[in-house]
Amino acid sequence: MASLRFRNGKWQVQVRRHGHTPQAKSFQSKSDAQRWARQIEAELDRTLIPNDVRSLNTITVAQLLTRYRDSVTNEKRGLIPERKRIEVFLRQRWSALPLAKVDAALFSKYRDMRLKLVQPGTVIRELGLLRSIFEMARREWGYTALQNPIAGLRKPKAPEGRERRLKPGELQALTKACSAVNGSWLLHGFQLAIETGLRRGELLGIRWRDVSLDRAVLHVPFTKTDKARTIPLTERAVAILMERKAASDTGVEYAFPISANAFRLAWERCKRRAERAGCKGVLELRFHDLRHEAVSRFFEKGLNTAEVASISGHRDLRTLFRYTHLRPEDLVTKLRESKALAA
Repeated sequence: MASLRFRNGKWQVQVRRHGHTPQAKSFQSKSDAQRWARQIEAELDRTLIPNDVRSLNTITVAQLLTRYRDSVTNEKRGLIPERKRIEVFLRQRWSALPLAKVDAALFSKYRDMRLKLVQPGTVIRELGLLRSIFEMARREWGYTALQNPIAGLRKPKAPEGRERRLKPGELQALTKACSAVNGSWLLHGFQLAIETGLRRGELLGIRWRDVSLDRAVLHVPFTKTDKARTIPLTERAVAILMERKAASDTGVEYAFPISANAFRLAWERCKRRAERAGCKGVLELRFHDLRHEAVSRFFEKGLNTAEVASISGHRDLRTLFRYTHLRPEDLVTKLRESKALAA
């Protein structure tokens, strides 16, 4: 609300808005003073004038993190890892600081400290989340005086993409180890991941109503990229799903009615059994590496890049190539075959 008074031969006007620096000016005429007041009020309402820096002392980083977690993160499908990252932030001393006291130097020290404890990829993801949180506060929550402290921060060098594929003997050893689990769900999940390239979450999200065994296709409605896709199934994948359906209870909606954590723990136990049986090095194999294996096999079968992308769901071809690791020995064989055909 603007206040207006006549003093010392001039009209003095002052405009106040919560969270903004008071604006004041003197005019010779009352109409000019009123016109100026209306203009300033309109600009403040449109937030064209930056918030008073003092407003940044009224909220801590922890309050910002909590608000983002409860209003933004909880609406995401992949909320669990992001919530864990925010919990890491909340344990830091800087989370108790008001927004007015955070700057790039503070998070530069945090970055360097974290690099001593975790991999660069983890630090990159943490900095990306922090940048999004501060940007949300600046752009949508009214803290326009906030300078995003992560915006100009140097990121660690991104690690090279993993090139892990199944090594000789691992497929047989893991198949045997998975078969030791009560029920066939882990064995079927392991085999189907290699045949389809599905992520673990996509695998566990398979519903029988999305499977067409007659047409040999599978609809994947919930994906990491939020873009549904329908993929073709190999003969082996169809056979696996038929076995899975025969082993499932009647009326069960999902092909793998298992929680993500239960699946993860069973997979880790499976690898330990394979390692004890003499399969050395299998412990460092990740379930996600089976996606690398599947995508590479698609290329080895002769599928082109567009065809593989339609199955794997990759929208960025650079990312797709990171998942593609063709064995040099297989390429040698292919080159020799092409030479023989040319002769």
